[in-house]
Amino acid sequence: MCFRMLIHPVLFFMIFVSGCSRFNQWVYKPDINQGNYLSQNEVNKIHQGMTQNEVMSILGSPMLTDPFGTQTWFYIFRQQVGHEKVKQQTLTLKFNQSGQLIDIKNHIA
Repeated sequence: MCFRMLIHPVLFFMIFVSGCSRFNQWVYKPDINQGNYLSQNEVNKIHQGMTQNEVMSILGSPMLTDPFGTQTWFYIFRQQVGHEKVKQQTLTLKFNQSGQLIDIKNHIA
């Protein structure tokens, strides 16, 4: 009889407390990679004065291009490993009107 009286409060308490647990850290979460993966070796090959075709042959097509006609290409790579914070690398390339590379910015956050 005493067991039957305690079963409901104990079950309620277990369910209530399990919602506050850190159980999600034990659940498998696959690695998520999105965008243009750029190795440091590929980035080092890029230098000012290269043409758009030369850059595209090394890095591939850009993720985004500037829609306002400023000849800016964006290579963006996002990675989340397991439960860690998202890491993002953004490589911004600016070309002049003749299609030669004039500015390189590699931002890792």
